[in-house]
Amino acid sequence: MTEAAVPALHDEQHHEQSFGQKYLWSTDHKMIAMQYLFTGMLMALVGGFMAYAFRMQLAFPGMDVPFYGIVSASEYNALVTNHGTIMIFWVAMPVLLAAFGNFLIPLMIGCDDMVFPKVNRLSYQIFLLSAVVILGSLFVEGGGFAGAWTAYPPLSAKAEYSQTPLGSSLWLVAVALEFVAFLLGGINFITTTMNSRAPGMKFYDIPMVVWMIVIASVLFLVSVGPLIAGAMMLFMDQNVGTAFYDPDRGGDPILWQHLFWFFGHPEVYVVMLPAVGITADVICVFARKKLFAYKTVLYTAFGTGVLSFTVWAHHQFIAGIDPRMAHIFTVTTLLISIPIAEMIFVYIATLYGGSIRLTTPMLWALAFIAEFLIGGVTGIFLGASGADIYLHDTYFVLAHFHYMFYPIAIIGTFAGIAHWFPKMFGRMMNETLGKIHFWLTVIPFNVIFIPLFILGLAGQHRRIYDYTNFPELAIQPLQDLRVLATVALLVMLGAQLIFLYNFFSSMFKGKKAGKNPWNATTLEWTTESPPPHGNWAELPTVYRGPYEYGNPDREDDYWPQNEPV
Repeated sequence: MTEAAVPALHDEQHHEQSFGQKYLWSTDHKMIAMQYLFTGMLMALVGGFMAYAFRMQLAFPGMDVPFYGIVSASEYNALVTNHGTIMIFWVAMPVLLAAFGNFLIPLMIGCDDMVFPKVNRLSYQIFLLSAVVILGSLFVEGGGFAGAWTAYPPLSAKAEYSQTPLGSSLWLVAVALEFVAFLLGGINFITTTMNSRAPGMKFYDIPMVVWMIVIASVLFLVSVGPLIAGAMMLFMDQNVGTAFYDPDRGGDPILWQHLFWFFGHPEVYVVMLPAVGITADVICVFARKKLFAYKTVLYTAFGTGVLSFTVWAHHQFIAGIDPRMAHIFTVTTLLISIPIAEMIFVYIATLYGGSIRLTTPMLWALAFIAEFLIGGVTGIFLGASGADIYLHDTYFVLAHFHYMFYPIAIIGTFAGIAHWFPKMFGRMMNETLGKIHFWLTVIPFNVIFIPLFILGLAGQHRRIYDYTNFPELAIQPLQDLRVLATVALLVMLGAQLIFLYNFFSSMFKGKKAGKNPWNATTLEWTTESPPPHGNWAELPTVYRGPYEYGNPDREDDYWPQNEPV
């Protein structure tokens, strides 16, 4: 095929679409990204409402919770279980991995779409079905699954224990469907990045966020297989009468813990790495500096991915595993903190000496670094097998977990949305509202979870719906901390109304954005805002790396990837 024929073919493949093709049955990566983004936002509202309901019960036991009602013991367990499940599998993964992956990968590597557009569409359709199933499971007889998001048997395997026979099985089906959706999406991300890069784009010219999404996809593909097999066995225990996890009949409930956490700990990095990549791009743009030690960050991400498969049993220090193995997993847990700390220090080095602009995206990126550090430091206590004997299953674990996942799933997401909103919708978000939303989200977040560290150290265990039943935990100073955390949660949830107003009003009435409102260097900023179907009239060529800022030979302080020397 001649070069002249390529643009003609490009135009032919991307003709005008009907309403149904564009919005309901689209194969365009940008529209699929929006479908994932809005579905994730809707599920975040559901997960946030669940947190509101059970936190009100903890602060004010037995009260009639506004917009919900009385929270019974079984409802409390179902709320906690489904809050955790939804926020991880139906918020963090669809937004960070699928929405940003779909939107950014083709635009940042300079191609017109994913290599398998129909597989991409199928991925979202299966994901949407999984969301319908998990929401539907809340309304069946017996209510939603109430055996914790980790679904440990025999609690999850026997209906007489969980008291949610149908809800338990629907929960499993929904999770399995979600895994299938992300397997399809991950294959697309990896193949597109490896095979459809713009002419001239070498491996070290790929933006960091794309690398991180690809590595996360590889981790997901490698780790999820054992859990899918384990889920099939659990489903059969629930419905067919098998005994894979039933100790009364020769099964082993600890087997599920191994299968779950062999996936579960790499899963932390599946959602962490995209947030880390978003942060890298944002701080380079708003510090006006090249990413410090690009290759070091990349190799560190590879190393982190490998190490993530060696730490799963630190979740099982008191589950009856061989104590000698606990020592080994303590060592691997401490080892994995080294590359993550190195990555954070590299980001701080990128900021050093930069011409920092404290825009809303930059504030979110800086908050990610600060909050994530707290999560990492508190994890070291739990990684020590001796300390974990006391801290296991307390609110210290819960607070640590949220200091890991909240910066990833919420702060990282807000950084990405604030940064790429002009490219997604062709308009700018309101900076003043963005900064008000930032402070009213980050400050209450700390007020919620720092008291929970104290409660955990005081011996407060998780999954207790009414602490008045435990006199040692019902003392007034501890109850005051529960009330403080709950009030802070109400403030933080209320602040999201500011974000929603800013998001939707800016989408239609915000100041129009040009191609490159941030004066950034990567390829997505060289096409129209929002990009047309097919992304470019003529696909770009790449001449340099993704973060060329402050070149002394140029009048501008940035040098786009597609501009020749």
